[in-house]
Amino acid sequence: MDLALALQIIGTTLGLVYLWLEYKANIWVWVIGAIMPLVHGVLYLTKGIYADAAMQLYYVAAGVYGLMVWRRKPKSSDDGKIRHTPANWIGWLVAVYAVLHVVLYLLLTEFTDSRVPFFDSMSTALSITAMWMLSRKLVEQWLVWLVVDMISVGLYLYKGIPLTALLYTIYCILAVVGYIRWHKQSLV
Repeated sequence: MDLALALQIIGTTLGLVYLWLEYKANIWVWVIGAIMPLVHGVLYLTKGIYADAAMQLYYVAAGVYGLMVWRRKPKSSDDGKIRHTPANWIGWLVAVYAVLHVVLYLLLTEFTDSRVPFFDSMSTALSITAMWMLSRKLVEQWLVWLVVDMISVGLYLYKGIPLTALLYTIYCILAVVGYIRWHKQSLV
């Protein structure tokens, strides 16, 4: 078995566990979220998807951060609950995404041989935004993940890692299901 296939199998297995834990809003999502990126990081480096590979370091740090945020004792009865993104945050989230996308795109075009800099930087910038939204238990993080997942399916098929593309196809479906579940929970 070659390295890319082994990494895809391990990464896909961890990814499915991660998504199930995220769907359940289970704190263990952050532990898997700190381990899984190491596998995907090596896979993406071998396939020349550099921004996604570098983003895996962010995911490890985000896993530690998310675990700390979710373990923290709520200050009020509303803290730590699943909720919708406050309207006054949307502009800031879009601005952060846009800046990240431009910076990552410029880095990829100037310092790598990436053949997919636009989509690599787009999915990475959106992923960073969605991870932060997940750490705050915002319902709309699922919609951002849906866009990331759709972009990633095409990117991974193009780069010849079909098992990972299949994982992200499953992520697309579960992002819709997760959004519906979290939306219902936010109304309680």
